[in-house]
Amino acid sequence: MHAPLKPALASRLKDVEVAASVKMTARARALAEKGIKVISLAVGEPDFDTPRHAIEAAHQAALAGDTKYPPQDGTKALKQAIQRKFKRDNGLDYAPDEIMVANGGKQIIFDALMATVDPGDEVIIPAPYWISYADMAKLAGGKPVFVNCPQNNGFKLRPEDLDAAITSRTKWLILNFPNNPTGAACSRAEMAAIGKVMLKHPHVWVLSDDMYEHMVYDGFEFCTIAAVEPGLRERALTVNGASKTYAMTGWRVGFAGGPRDLIKAMVNVQGQATSGISTVGQAAAAAALDGPQDLVAERAAIYKQRRDLVVEMISQAPGMSCHKPEGAFYVYPNIAGCLGKTTAGGRKLETDFDFSMALIDEQHVGVVHGAAYGMSPYIRISYATDTESLREACSRIQTFCRGLK
Repeated sequence: MHAPLKPALASRLKDVEVAASVKMTARARALAEKGIKVISLAVGEPDFDTPRHAIEAAHQAALAGDTKYPPQDGTKALKQAIQRKFKRDNGLDYAPDEIMVANGGKQIIFDALMATVDPGDEVIIPAPYWISYADMAKLAGGKPVFVNCPQNNGFKLRPEDLDAAITSRTKWLILNFPNNPTGAACSRAEMAAIGKVMLKHPHVWVLSDDMYEHMVYDGFEFCTIAAVEPGLRERALTVNGASKTYAMTGWRVGFAGGPRDLIKAMVNVQGQATSGISTVGQAAAAAALDGPQDLVAERAAIYKQRRDLVVEMISQAPGMSCHKPEGAFYVYPNIAGCLGKTTAGGRKLETDFDFSMALIDEQHVGVVHGAAYGMSPYIRISYATDTESLREACSRIQTFCRGLK
């Protein structure tokens, strides 16, 4: 007898996997449920609390009855707060119909790709890269094109490499500086050089994911491409959100400013997916954007201390070297000196994936392997956790590396 036919899943999912950071977080949680003290440095989520005034604004909005369907592109109050934020922080002027709100920055990017990418269109993604960029491009029918940003260039995009990667099928360039997973950030001169290349290719949109803009250290000044090169304004999408800056990951509030025709198309996509986002979440985000900003700098100072601690301790681990990044809350150590060796538990390390799996199993520290971000042999460490846990985790990593033979 023939097996009965079953409904099939869409072929568009065949090359889309669950994010490696999600898998590692799940593995760490499973070990913790067995009573094992696991320190997970795999997730990019601030350990700080949402500002009290933002929580209070959400509470008051709910009490006032602001609990009905929201506008698909965002409430008037939040869009006005976003206008002020773009002007204050980035020197960008966007009209209300050039701004939209979504369920996190992730949905903004998804909306943009779904609204513009046709089958076979190419999306240029500097590598290492946040995992979801490539998968979202594939879901939209596009083809990710990766451009290596080597460590000897500070993990930054070289203009000549970008220029060589652009073809007649290129639809987007995605920029993410400060970067996930490396923490690399571009100076104004470096961003201007990228802008100069993009002026030569008027058929290409530019997306700047600025989620980590306020997490820069040692006097580094953040810049975004639409402000650095005004000639790109009519094809640049500036993406941001409340998640990282204000420790509001669970509130799911992302936003963007860009050309009104693009924004209109993105709102149309969103209208068929999720419509508008939580009204109380939008009230909280507006309060965060318009409220006191002291805590942003205070938390950045703490992140800097953590970065310095992690870079110092990881650099002392045999076989590892750690570049000191300009921003975000990640470091991306090279583990080439650990490969080809055997762990104290008897496991042979051939790849950075092997390293990350042996580390979680033998020393109970969760990190993400570099291959997931498009560059090996590295691991990503998130230092968005308390300092004592970071110190203990780095000590365990040192022990793990000292045990290699």
